[in-house]
Amino acid sequence: MKRLSIRNLVLSGVFIALGLVLPFLTAQIPSLGSRFLPMHLPVLIAGFVCGWQYGLVVGFIVPIFRSMLFGMPPMMPTAAAMAVELAVYGCMTGLMYKLLPKRNVFIYVALILSMICGRIAWGLAGIFLYGLGGTAFTWELFMAGAFINAVPGIIIQIIIIPIIIMALNKAKVMQDERAMQNV
Repeated sequence: MKRLSIRNLVLSGVFIALGLVLPFLTAQIPSLGSRFLPMHLPVLIAGFVCGWQYGLVVGFIVPIFRSMLFGMPPMMPTAAAMAVELAVYGCMTGLMYKLLPKRNVFIYVALILSMICGRIAWGLAGIFLYGLGGTAFTWELFMAGAFINAVPGIIIQIIIIPIIIMALNKAKVMQDERAMQNV
């Protein structure tokens, strides 16, 4: 088991803070938040930078904290379903990045696979959570929420996140775990 890293704990705190603050950029127009997906960016990056364990925790915490602190997104079913989705995002980006070859093209592969898995997790959580509230979670609701309305955010994620990860790699901020253990 990987030991706790102070560096990753601090970075996780930074990613949680970014996840809480970034949605304020779109807060004046609530429909933009659901389209630009500002909470998703720091969670996806956390998985790449800190690893799957930290990404999972950051992803789960951000929507729950944001709902508790600011009332948005509403806790049930939105923030709860998002917590599952974002936890899967953070976990999968960390796992995929660790398992795939360390070439730039695989950053895109890891990101896209993680985004697909997260959206499936959101859909499954939605079926359960909306069902608890007595509302049907339809295929149309899933497609609209996971893909159609999210297209601008998906495009932003696919453009911005690989650039950030490549820049962090180039700056040697993201060091290989084996090299870190020898320090």
